[in-house]
Formats: sequence, C-alpha cells, structure tokens
Amino acid sequence: MAADGFLQDKGKKMSEIITYTKIHMDPFAPKPEDFCIADIAHALSLMTRANGHFPIFYSVGQHCIACCKEAAARGYPPRLSLACLLHDAGEAYLSDLTRPVKQHLDAYCAAEERLLDLLYARFLGAALSPQEKQAVAKIDDTMLYYEFLEMTGERLSDCAETLAEVPRFVTEPFTDTEKEYNRLYGLLSAQAAKIQD
Repeated sequence: MAADGFLQDKGKKMSEIITYTKIHMDPFAPKPEDFCIADIAHALSLMTRANGHFPIFYSVGQHCIACCKEAAARGYPPRLSLACLLHDAGEAYLSDLTRPVKQHLDAYCAAEERLLDLLYARFLGAALSPQEKQAVAKIDDTMLYYEFLEMTGERLSDCAETLAEVPRFVTEPFTDTEKEYNRLYGLLSAQAAKIQD
C-alpha cells in the first residue's frame, strides 16, 4: 500500500508532523495547543547551525541559549530574554534554512512568521512589539557574526556589536543543551510572570 494510503488508513495526514512528545500538527495551520517547550528544546538541540557546514556540531539550541544569555547579560527584561530563547522555535516545526535560501521562499517565510507569532503569544502572552523584534534580531545577527568568526574565520559584515557575554562555541551533548533550554525557559517564565503580577 502506498505511504499516503497507509497514513490515511491510520487517520493521519501527510500535512502533519509528529513531534517528540507525539503531538500531531500541521506546521502550515498550527494551533496554540500544538506547541510544547519539550518538543522545541529537543528538536533544536539536535538541529545543526549553518546547514552542517561548521567544522564541529553546534546546534540551533546552543545558538538560542547563547542569544538568551546575551540578552540577560545586557540587562534586558526576562520577557525579552525569553523571546531570544524562542526566536528560532519555529524551526522545530519547519526545519532550519540558511538565510540565502530562506529569502527566496516566500511561503516558508510566511509560515515561519505565523508560527513565531503564535509561539510568542502562547509562551509570552502576546506577540513581540516592533521594538522587541528589533532587539531580538540585533542579538541574533550579532551572535551569527561571532559564530561564523569563531567557526570559519569569516566576517559576515564589517562590524558587529561587542558581546556582553561570550558563549562557548563548542560541541555539547544534545541532552545537555536540551536540559539547559528547558531550565532557562522555566526560570525566565517564572521571572516574567512575577513582573506581570
């Protein structure tokens, strides 16, 4: 029997993915209840940066943790540090694409933006403001610059902001990254909730 027939017999759709925690979801028609931090932490800890072209394994999860810690080191509020932790969470459902590829895929970009807005609403209570998006993008770009400088010796731009906290650009066991991602999420969520109360 064809794969699509098998899946239809089981009540599944080819448009769905099955997450680490066994949630069935359509990345192009997500619902807030589809998102689970355990899924995001697990998937991002196994996903490589730079499409696998760094000389060592360095995960998207490590990148997100580094961005989160950079935001905290700059004195940003917990909500913004949490946004930095989550800024690539859509890739847990869509996969990571390099920027030169992504810029040519309008449907992917629209889906990623829709996912991120829902993810931020689910885990932060509301989508990011334009100012928050700008702050997250600046940290993301700065971290990207230093990752490439460290891993390849390449400078992606003429200048970059100085990092407040220099991360360790090393290979870590994915389970360590996964645990740290979950720990930071719990810590920052509690801090952000206290500020809102």
